[in-house]
Amino acid sequence: MNFVHFRLSLNRAFAALLVGTTTTVFAAPGAPVETEKAEVSYRNPAGFTEMSHSFGQRTAWLDDLSGYVAKRAARTIPDGERLLVTITDVQRAGMVEPWRGIGWSELRVVRDTTPPRIELTFQLVAANGAVLKEGMRTLRDIDFLGRNGLRRDEPLSYEKNLIDDWMRNDFGSPQR
Repeated sequence: MNFVHFRLSLNRAFAALLVGTTTTVFAAPGAPVETEKAEVSYRNPAGFTEMSHSFGQRTAWLDDLSGYVAKRAARTIPDGERLLVTITDVQRAGMVEPWRGIGWSELRVVRDTTPPRIELTFQLVAANGAVLKEGMRTLRDIDFLGRNGLRRDEPLSYEKNLIDDWMRNDFGSPQR
């Protein structure tokens, strides 16, 4: 096998690996979550702002975020009502900086210049199907690093605080 043929074979193998990896990373992230009081889904998660900054990171955080919204709705939304949420964009707090070297592609660097942001639409629906409340929200907290009582050891703590604030402002404090 000559050098040129070997190099072409190596390039083809790398291209196949790259295509397979990209397909795996972006294949249906963020499956919808449905509970008695909430339905949480994503609109085009592969196009989220966060995806352009995550450099192929796993997307399990999408499932964690939608699960948290459903859990919070279960404690906040009155019996007989249902909250339908579609998350349309996410920018997590901090940035992944893989150019720093080996091992940095798994590390998120959080600075005050990289606040979390979540865009969503919602409907609060009564048992008879009547829409009680609906809207679009852009959730953002530019003082996210200065908050007291933050669960810093918990994954997605900054994003979960955005969800907590939104639920409290639009639907009131948790019932239990």
